[in-house]
Amino acid sequence: MCVSLVSAVLANDVNKLTIEEQRLPDAEKAMTGLLAPFAKPLAAIARLDASNTLDQIADIGREGFNIGKKIAQQQADDRPLYWFRLAANAKFRSLDLPAETNAQWIDSFELESRGFGTAVFSKAKKRILVTGFDPFFLDRHIDQSNPSGLAALLLDNELLTADGTSAEVQAVMIPVRFADFDAGMIEKLLMPYFKYNKVDMVVTISMGRDGFDLERFPGLRRSAEAPGNLNVLTGATSQAPLVPLLQGQPLRGPEFLEYSLPAAEMISLAQEMNAPFPVTDNRNVETLTGKKSPASLAELKGETSVQGSGGGYLSNEISYRSIRLRNLIGSRVPVGHIHTPKVKAYDKEKELQTVDQIKLMLAAAIPTLH
Repeated sequence: MCVSLVSAVLANDVNKLTIEEQRLPDAEKAMTGLLAPFAKPLAAIARLDASNTLDQIADIGREGFNIGKKIAQQQADDRPLYWFRLAANAKFRSLDLPAETNAQWIDSFELESRGFGTAVFSKAKKRILVTGFDPFFLDRHIDQSNPSGLAALLLDNELLTADGTSAEVQAVMIPVRFADFDAGMIEKLLMPYFKYNKVDMVVTISMGRDGFDLERFPGLRRSAEAPGNLNVLTGATSQAPLVPLLQGQPLRGPEFLEYSLPAAEMISLAQEMNAPFPVTDNRNVETLTGKKSPASLAELKGETSVQGSGGGYLSNEISYRSIRLRNLIGSRVPVGHIHTPKVKAYDKEKELQTVDQIKLMLAAAIPTLH
């Protein structure tokens, strides 16, 4: 049933679909039963017409997010939720609706299916917001997973405890698309938490290198020549790094910023517990004058960023944007980025180990939160 729902859209007008959505048939072939758990919300979208409301669209998005979390809990797999979202968007594009209505519905559905609408704290005095990313580089591995996405789905609504203090975790999923960042998605997400003191720590997470890296010095500029999930290239290079946009204007801020995570505690607990992956306080950056590993932010004064500690791609950028916003508002909330060990395609055992170690590191931070 789910395959036919998607195939009908693809057959009708492939030009209506984004590059991401056009990968759906290959994904369904590679991962049997990928969309079967989402038959109900996909069928509900097929029945929509102009009489439906944005609240009803949001309900479908939340239902999909909850199904995705259940799959993650049962199968340790973040991928079905990602592909469901694309299948749902494909169905939205096939509806006979005014373009403006269709765009509003897709926006509402996207945010709810990413957990934006349900990231509300209610269970504990300490509050930790985490973000994970969608799978990416899908033209290399159509079955690619992202451990950060799995971590977000498994951590959402969890209670972590350390030294008798509990912290509630809420999580949202972030797209690997430059346009969403340029439109201010990260700032819109985080502004209420910082402005109204709704959170005690913000940790952005993405897939990275061989072990865990806490990325100390994110940089302002993009330099990665890799595309996002829409196969869009920014034109940035290591020789000509580019400043990203914020709602049509260049993003304004220092060339480098510094995180405020309790790194020592997060690293030491992982060591004490003999965690499977090393954890590094990564200070490595690159500027137009070369590669550096500064002891302090002051050592980067006057430099032009090429890569922050988190690289020159969206992992670095979400870290920079979140710290920049926190500083602008004058918040003292600890904020920073964790890069997880990388996986090729999908590795259930390694990804579960990764999530367990993230829980350890977050728990280690709880006694430091004020």
